[in-house]
Amino acid sequence: MKILLAACNAKYIHSNLAVYNLRAFAGEYRDQILLREYTINQQKDDILRDIYESKAEVVCFSCYIWNISFVKSLLKDLPKILPKTQFWAGGPEVSYNAKEFLEENPHVTGVMCGEGEETFRELAEHYLLGEKKLSEIRGISWREEGIIYQNPWRDVLDLDRIPFAYQDLREFENRIIYYESSRGCPFSCSYCLSSIDKKLRFRSLELVKRELQFFLDRKVPQVKFVDRTFNCRHDHAMAIWQYLADHDNGVTNFHFEISADLLREDELALMKTMRPGLIQLEIGIQSTNPETITAIRRTMNLEKLKQTSAVVKSFGNIHQHLDLIAGLPFEDYQSFHRSFCDVYAMEPEQLQLGFLKVLKGSHMMTCCEKYEILYKAEEPYEVLSTKWLSYGDVLKLKMVESMTEVYYNSGQFRETLAYLLGFFEDAFVFYEALGAFYKKKGYGEISHSRIRRYEILLEFVGEYPEISREETADRMMYDLYLRENLKSRPSFGLDQKPWEKEIREYRKDHGIPKTVHIEHFRDGRTLLFDYTRRDPLTHNARVQEIKTELVFNDINRKKTR
Repeated sequence: MKILLAACNAKYIHSNLAVYNLRAFAGEYRDQILLREYTINQQKDDILRDIYESKAEVVCFSCYIWNISFVKSLLKDLPKILPKTQFWAGGPEVSYNAKEFLEENPHVTGVMCGEGEETFRELAEHYLLGEKKLSEIRGISWREEGIIYQNPWRDVLDLDRIPFAYQDLREFENRIIYYESSRGCPFSCSYCLSSIDKKLRFRSLELVKRELQFFLDRKVPQVKFVDRTFNCRHDHAMAIWQYLADHDNGVTNFHFEISADLLREDELALMKTMRPGLIQLEIGIQSTNPETITAIRRTMNLEKLKQTSAVVKSFGNIHQHLDLIAGLPFEDYQSFHRSFCDVYAMEPEQLQLGFLKVLKGSHMMTCCEKYEILYKAEEPYEVLSTKWLSYGDVLKLKMVESMTEVYYNSGQFRETLAYLLGFFEDAFVFYEALGAFYKKKGYGEISHSRIRRYEILLEFVGEYPEISREETADRMMYDLYLRENLKSRPSFGLDQKPWEKEIREYRKDHGIPKTVHIEHFRDGRTLLFDYTRRDPLTHNARVQEIKTELVFNDINRKKTR
């Protein structure tokens, strides 16, 4: 007999740590356990064929908010081609409504609820050895002769009992590695399922260090810790960060989700010494409205968070990713406007503007009537409106989100944005206006190339006579060459022909290779973009101003008369 663990990831670069943990914990049964990872963008026929050809007699799906409809669709057809196969589901998207899920999916045998390692092992014993009856397995809901039974959830697991999930990294080539050093969360944020599990547990540091060394030795590009608040225990976080600093291989990046206001002086002092790009930090701010923070049961010292984020930014070696959530209680359009500007002023490398998702099992779901929250019937159960935010407001915020993602988070427009924002009341007003322009022109419905995004921004600038088109175009050229040595110049760039001879001679005299770009700008500066000496954090070219000779300046003066 074979048992198949199936994961349907959002993208190919993702991997599913849960199914690897289940297989590892199955121990001596693992040779009879197959593991398959698919994506929700694959053709369903290909997945149906692969599962059929696996000849597995038990198929277990890992269910999340991003794949549940896809999995349900597969489960409608799989029983037709595999009528004797037993189908199971597990994961957060089925754990909290197991009975309802089984009622809606009559060909599914059962659901594994909550943590799955021990439950899956006992389920494997049931099918492979016939030693465990389903009625004896805690943490499952199952169907027998048309009747649905629900067993009690099992107690949480000691994380040290879970074997290391990664053995052969060939399976993870060009994919993100996920790692877990703790489970549970000390906080009680009402929108988050992690707040349900108050039994916070940590994997022992000896194990963690040994496993991290496995990644370091193999120079894995990136490891993302899935710990919900990595630095909630100071000694645990400090020991891991110190180990990474001491054993840095010069390649691997480690991603952590933290509470910045919990960082201590010794942690900051250590971070200051780290190689640029060794670690990156994701910080969930969600809102800067005190009433909202209280309503969602979040604990946060905003002023300390701002100060700490500023200190980290001053180091110049750590990427910071700050999060906001639209649609939270007491946050109307203007309140979110203020939250956005507060976080934007912190100048993170990325500002993620998300929308409230009302998750099954979360406290927020019980508050929907109280807060007049309406949300989508299907995943990701995203907010449509609240007592404070209309659907029209949500649509406007969607455009702000889109513009922020394209023009800020891409990192491709930093110099241009620094100039343009000076003509607007604040950053939110700018992105709001840009989003409205996209909507008016119908650009939001089209996929655009990078250069086209610049051209559209120039069109937008044309709506504001007080903004210099030439200055904007020069800033854009700076941003473009900062990232790459363009093979073809955009039409809005300043014609370089008057300076071609002088630049060619300068290259020859100073031995500058063609892989380095030299650009002359309207303000008289001539800049050298060196792609062999990139910023290790942003990967932007190193920029150096050339001390131009008189001929440069003379030609420039003639050009601009």
